[in-house]
Amino acid sequence: MADVSQTMEKVSVKESHPFTFKINSGRLILYLILILGAIVAILPFFWMVSTSLMTLGETINRQWLPEVPQFENYSEAWTEAKFAKYFVNSVIITFVTIAGLLTTSILSGYAFGRIKFFGKNVLFALLLATMMIPESVTMIPNFLMIRGDILPLPGDSWLNTLPALTVPFIANAFSIFLLRQFFIKIPDELWDAARMDGAGHFRFLIQICLPISKAPVLTVMIFAFIGSWNAFLWPLLVTTRAVWRPLMVGLWTFVSEAGPETNLLMAGAVITIIPILILYFLTQKQFTEGIATTGLKG
Repeated sequence: MADVSQTMEKVSVKESHPFTFKINSGRLILYLILILGAIVAILPFFWMVSTSLMTLGETINRQWLPEVPQFENYSEAWTEAKFAKYFVNSVIITFVTIAGLLTTSILSGYAFGRIKFFGKNVLFALLLATMMIPESVTMIPNFLMIRGDILPLPGDSWLNTLPALTVPFIANAFSIFLLRQFFIKIPDELWDAARMDGAGHFRFLIQICLPISKAPVLTVMIFAFIGSWNAFLWPLLVTTRAVWRPLMVGLWTFVSEAGPETNLLMAGAVITIIPILILYFLTQKQFTEGIATTGLKG
C-alpha cells in the first residue's frame, strides 16, 4: 500500500506540472550561438538605418537612436549624390545582365542535363573548375579584352559603354550548374511523351522544363540581380566618366565628396540596398526552394 501511495503521489506531481521542459545543453549552446550570430549580422544594418535618420550633431556624439527621425536626409542624399542618373544606369545594366545570363544559363544547363553529346562530362568538369578561379585573376584579362588589347572590338574599345558592364557577366558556371541539376531530375517519361507528340528539345525546354523550373530560374535571377546591383570594382575599373556608372560607384563618389556628413552617407547606403531587400522579401519562398534543390541527384 505504501508503494501504491508513493506512485500516486508521483503521478499527481507530474499532472500538476504538465509543462515541465527538459533542458538540452547542446541545443541551448546552439541557440546562443545563433542568437549571437544574428546580433552580429543585424547590428551594422541597424546602425546604418539609425544613423541615416540622425542629424550631423547626433552622429558626431555617436548616439544609437535619433531623437527626431530626419527623413529629409534621404531626399537630400538623393539630390546631392545625383542618384537618379546612377539609379537608371543600374537598372539598365542589371536588366541586360539578367536577360543575357538567363539565356546562356538555361540553354547550357539544359544541354548539359538533357542532351547527350561527345565530351559532355569533360566540358562540364572544366566549367565547374572555373568556379575555383578567383575573380581577381580573371579581372586583368577581362579588362584587356574590354579595352581592345586582345580581341578586335566594335569601336576599338568598350570602356565607358554598356557592353563593358554586362558582357563579362552574362554567363557563369554556378548558374549553369544550378539549372543543370534541376533539369537532370525531370523524369524521362515527360521527354518520351513530348517526343511522341512531335516535340524537339527546344519545344520541350520551353513548354515542359521551364514551367516546372520556376524556383531555380528565379534563384538565378536573384543572384544575378544582387551581383550586378552590388558590383563596384569592375564598373569603377571600366568607367572613367559618369555616363554609365552604376549606383554603387555613385555612392563611392558621394562618399569622397560628402566628407564627414555621415548621416547623408548612411542615407545613401540605405537607398542602394532598398531594391535588393524588396526583391528578396517578394521572392523569399522561391529563393529557398531553388537553393534546396541544388545538388540533389535525380
